[in-house]
Amino acid sequence: MTVSWIPQSTEDGSFTFFSEEFGEAFHSHYGARDEAFQKFATATDLAEKAQQGRLRLLDVCYGLGYNTAAALEVIGATNPTCVVEVMGLELDETVPRAAIAPPLIDSWSNSVQDVLRAIALTHHAVTPTLNATLLIGDARQTMQTVIQSSFQADAIFFDPFSPRRCPQLWTVEFFQLVTRCLLPTGKLATYSRSASVRAAMQEAGLHIGTIPLGETHLPHEWSQGTVGSFDARSLQPLSLMEQEHLNTRAAIPYRDPHLSDSADVIHQRHQQEQQASHRESTSSWRRRWGIC
Repeated sequence: MTVSWIPQSTEDGSFTFFSEEFGEAFHSHYGARDEAFQKFATATDLAEKAQQGRLRLLDVCYGLGYNTAAALEVIGATNPTCVVEVMGLELDETVPRAAIAPPLIDSWSNSVQDVLRAIALTHHAVTPTLNATLLIGDARQTMQTVIQSSFQADAIFFDPFSPRRCPQLWTVEFFQLVTRCLLPTGKLATYSRSASVRAAMQEAGLHIGTIPLGETHLPHEWSQGTVGSFDARSLQPLSLMEQEHLNTRAAIPYRDPHLSDSADVIHQRHQQEQQASHRESTSSWRRRWGIC
């Protein structure tokens, strides 16, 4: 079946796609390009890390390629001689291919556009300072290939569809796989501020911090996302409200013991564990903190 990807504009002038399969857009309506910079490239300290002269990036759910593109823009502006290795994971190869057409690709510099085209069309991009590979398939399986290659990332961009739509990639077990490829000094960033996601990251061995709100946000929002690291000192601490969120039933993580269950099975297991829990309800926590 041929999928038709129709560009949708976002508030920063860049474009994204809407997935009929998952019932969600690939990016925030506030701005697809801004999201890639703020929640991924900036949150993982790439401008500072580019001074090392060599960086490795793992892009989980590559999608339109925006997170990798933003990273390359930041690294190139900071240290053009920095050698970068990128490993991307993507389920649907039609997405990056559709994203190299105007106007979607126009947000990026010419050199980054060239990289995005090569990755989309051949699943590889090689320049004097870049070696990028895109692996196609279920990330629960392609992560095994990454692990077997002994890839160790300075930054991991964790960008699946939401846990409600794609619980398979937000489980404790999948985070445990992914963090095997994170350097001791590295950071994993995700747009999600979900308590279940944060709890899964903690169970996988990460300390967690928040991504502070930007200038534009809805009244009920308290964070732009989450950053995980093995070193807590480099993270923005959670607020008291966010800490208490981790004591509610919302913080029961998703589980997929054999990394092969369907979304329905994972949701059913999660609901059963929540129903059996004696933790505070999320609605009670919301009332206490005045969250709509």
